[in-house]
Amino acid sequence: MEYKETKIQGVFIIEPRVFNDARGYFMEAWKQAEFNEHVGRVAFIQDNESKSSYGVLRGLHYQKGDASQAKLVRVIKGRVLDVAVDIRRSSPTFGQHVMVELSEDNKRQFFIPRGFAHGFLVLSDEAVFTYKVDNVYAPQTEAGVRWNDPDLAIEWPIDPKDVVTSEKDLKQPLLKDAVLFD
Repeated sequence: MEYKETKIQGVFIIEPRVFNDARGYFMEAWKQAEFNEHVGRVAFIQDNESKSSYGVLRGLHYQKGDASQAKLVRVIKGRVLDVAVDIRRSSPTFGQHVMVELSEDNKRQFFIPRGFAHGFLVLSDEAVFTYKVDNVYAPQTEAGVRWNDPDLAIEWPIDPKDVVTSEKDLKQPLLKDAVLFD
């Protein structure tokens, strides 16, 4: 696998080596020792999966404090635009984001460390999104930032009227009003 650190330290795009032949393909999707060498030690404890249709935008979510989560995400069907926003006040990249397209074709993975808000937009008719987390879901600590906060300047590639999101995500605060990491 090739590990590419992005413009924000600690955020990685991971590109697996894919071996194709007449039967299909083979790839290693996860290798602990290699991940530790390139990214660092992260003890993933759970795998999650979601299915969404075109225009669904999930995020920008995170958990606060000791319940925060690092995530390793990928798409096994379809295509999404995935975004990580640095919400660590003390970070030199506070408020900046990294955006990457993940798809069943490119097989990229995206590592998002703790201290980031995360979300994705489905660009295909349907997408199956899977991710590893290093901490359990703690609903009492969940938080978010509004997906269309103008201060974030995220250029989502579809018309905002075509975005399908939850009532909860529509009510998330702007970054300037959110509970953040120090």
